[in-house]
Amino acid sequence: MKMAKTATAVLSLILGTQIASATENIKFYFPTSVQGPLAQHMKKVVKQYNESQDKVKVTAIYTGSYQETMVKASAAMEAGNPPAVAMVGANNVLDFVQKDQLVPIKEFLGKTTTAEYLADFWPGVRPNAIIDGKLYAIPFQSSTPILYYNKEHFKEAGLDPNKPPRNWKELVSYGKKLIKKEGGKTTRYALMMPMQYGYGNWILQAFVMSNGGQYFNAEYPGEVYYDSPTTRGALQFYSDLAHKYGIIPASVTDSKRVAADFFAGRTSMMIASTGGLTNIRKNVKFDYGVAFVPGNVRNAVPVGGASMVIFKGQKPAQKAAAWDFVKWITSAEQLGSWSRASGYFAPRKSAYDLPEMKEFISKYPDAGVAVDQLKYTKPWYSTYNVLAVAKPMGDAFQAVIVGKAKVAEATRKAQEQADKLLAPYNNSRGYSTK
Repeated sequence: MKMAKTATAVLSLILGTQIASATENIKFYFPTSVQGPLAQHMKKVVKQYNESQDKVKVTAIYTGSYQETMVKASAAMEAGNPPAVAMVGANNVLDFVQKDQLVPIKEFLGKTTTAEYLADFWPGVRPNAIIDGKLYAIPFQSSTPILYYNKEHFKEAGLDPNKPPRNWKELVSYGKKLIKKEGGKTTRYALMMPMQYGYGNWILQAFVMSNGGQYFNAEYPGEVYYDSPTTRGALQFYSDLAHKYGIIPASVTDSKRVAADFFAGRTSMMIASTGGLTNIRKNVKFDYGVAFVPGNVRNAVPVGGASMVIFKGQKPAQKAAAWDFVKWITSAEQLGSWSRASGYFAPRKSAYDLPEMKEFISKYPDAGVAVDQLKYTKPWYSTYNVLAVAKPMGDAFQAVIVGKAKVAEATRKAQEQADKLLAPYNNSRGYSTK
């Protein structure tokens, strides 16, 4: 009897070891791009996944901004130690694909076609996930720029708090009434927007598109339109807001300052990502409103946010584990939960059919503004060597805002620099860049 018990104990120990060794440990890189405790919340989400099953253990690693995450994930891949999964900026997917670093999602879909799989995702979030006809990313957190405004400031200025500016003309008209000055110094601006690289380019793209143009060629990654009439017009509007009307600061304001000044009442409006909506809802001390970004000849905004990708260089068991995690975290239930926690809109349409999501939208109708704005969305700018190609335009609008360059000079220079950076891609395809 004693020998039988001993044998059973040994067998249990062996089986326990086998079960433990069957657990796949994978790394998950993730960024945050907006203010708020989202990094801490993501770790809670990953913990929930780990506790929901015993086959996969995910280690969540915060990797900074979208740009920093792109650099770190690519470098890890080149060093032979890639994360199994990463949440990357939606417009960075192309760069990873061009470096041959990602596993096509079709590998995990079985008999399900890509079109069938994507049918549940909003049309506006799909283009940045598909490269050369293949799906390489699954949208996870999606956003558009939106207008936040202080209703109390509107009332004080004699403006209807339920009628935010709908176009550029009204933005200027409202802005003139909202500005406050003391002794020639502006103590309250009418509007602020992030102007740092990446974030600032994204919002500028909204103004270019709402001015009737395109910021880049969405069908071909070797072409941008930095020196087009519509881009020059949008940038001239930026210049007028800063230097002609004084509605925005004539300085490079980053997203942290913009949010802080909105919370403190030092700006009456801000244009920023819907991804910060929950943080604003929880912490703002005044009555606020949310609206579409004011357009000029049309309403148009780029979809931003981040997607889940799976890296090459994994063993079959690790890839299977990566897909199990990605499939779970991009389910309608998890996307809806993340949307409610963050402010990003859920990229799956079915997330909004869930009872808890319907209840949430009913209680917080401001969360539905970005979803309503989806009918006016375009892809986020995505090009060959996107970080480098974005910088000349970032330099251009920053120089214009601080008064160091005129619009025509800034856009011409940005176009020339971007064309040079895009030349290797165009030359590789036999397209002359001269």
